[in-house]
Amino acid sequence: MANHQVEVVMVPLPAQGHLNQLLHLSRLISAYNIPVHFAGTTIHNRQAKVRVHGWDPSAASNIHFHDFPTSPFHNPPPDPNATTKFPSQILPSFHASMELRHPIFAVVETISKKARKVIIIYDYLMAYVVQDMHSLPNAESYCFQSISAFSLYSFYWEVMGKPEVKNEAEILKEVTSMEGCFVPELSEFSKLQHEAKKFHSGDLYNTNRTIEGFYLDLLAKEKASGTEKIWAIGPFNPVVIPERKNSNTRSHECLQWLDKQASNTVIFISFGSTSSLSDEQIKELALGLENSGKKFIWVLRDADKGNVFEGDVRRALLPQGYEKRVKERGIILRDWAPQLEILGHPSTGGFMSHCGWNSCIESITMGVPVAAWPMHSDQPRNAVLLTKVLKLSLEVRDWACRGEVVSAITVENAVRRLMDSEEGEEIRQRAAAFGDAVKRSVMEGGATRMEMDSFIAHITR
Repeated sequence: MANHQVEVVMVPLPAQGHLNQLLHLSRLISAYNIPVHFAGTTIHNRQAKVRVHGWDPSAASNIHFHDFPTSPFHNPPPDPNATTKFPSQILPSFHASMELRHPIFAVVETISKKARKVIIIYDYLMAYVVQDMHSLPNAESYCFQSISAFSLYSFYWEVMGKPEVKNEAEILKEVTSMEGCFVPELSEFSKLQHEAKKFHSGDLYNTNRTIEGFYLDLLAKEKASGTEKIWAIGPFNPVVIPERKNSNTRSHECLQWLDKQASNTVIFISFGSTSSLSDEQIKELALGLENSGKKFIWVLRDADKGNVFEGDVRRALLPQGYEKRVKERGIILRDWAPQLEILGHPSTGGFMSHCGWNSCIESITMGVPVAAWPMHSDQPRNAVLLTKVLKLSLEVRDWACRGEVVSAITVENAVRRLMDSEEGEEIRQRAAAFGDAVKRSVMEGGATRMEMDSFIAHITR
């Protein structure tokens, strides 16, 4: 790869779950001695870098960040009481990112003049920004599908009118309705992206065939996303957490606390970067955790705004005296938490999660079972994948009851089932075995590593 005959340009959607996946993928591709250019807005590139876990982007000499300003955009706070939990507050930043069309084209055009080939990897919701790239004779573009193959195929199957399916796909009949998953404004934005899709050399997924080979094959066979060229090269995140020295005072306080706990005794609670809970729901969750008697780490923070570095952030109230009562067995984190390291810690034995795809793939990789509590978007479908297909999870509440507050007793029961029951132990053992299989697949000689090698060979041919 001398003289950088091939260079890669990443174009992420400015939302945490999307930024994070493409930044992790940048690390994987740069390891093949291929320069990677991460092109986004100044604020969102900064957000991606300060929040990434498991490695240090500033130490990666082959990853180059291209920061672009955008016009000021409306930056409202999230509404914790909204009926639909989709994070509408970040949609203005999506629209602002469409201004990147010309600046990113200029970067790619410059690269194309010095490289034999330039490869654009863009988030499927950023097709508008990359629509001019087809005019460059040595450019190829690959669409990154940021959700699970199962979720994508289930959406496709629904749009196609739910045709008859083979026995292995019968579970599709049990997927939840799309009602409550999205807001109309996202549909309008998605339509713009779909209409702008000009050229398409293949799809990339942050998953692998160990996890959902059957649905990847269905997507390819039916060209559900417009291509049969599919590379499943996940997990993108590091699968091995670097060992911390006990004397390392810089490690996060919660990791030092985890070091003192017994194996598989702590449940981790986090609902990702785009979910806000109402005050009433926070109170019920708090009491449920307290009454469970189990040790926990709870990330209690509000959902992201479009610009996470500006404006006030709501500090959710807990029941009076709560933190004092639980301080011996519970940690409450109000800021960004090192999720990958927490999930990879031997003391962590369960994960109460919204089932965003980043969280799913990280919990699968680290072999941690899940208590599924989906909030919006693809999360209800991911919960079906984890609970009913892979059997790595149990359900906290039915999606049909999404409008109701989950009671303290429901939370308590879910925690006890996952952390202290025969059922929970069976799921935990299955999750551990699954995690080992996924880790092996990305090692030298593993099926996913060979698929990654195949993708690199394809783009450097």
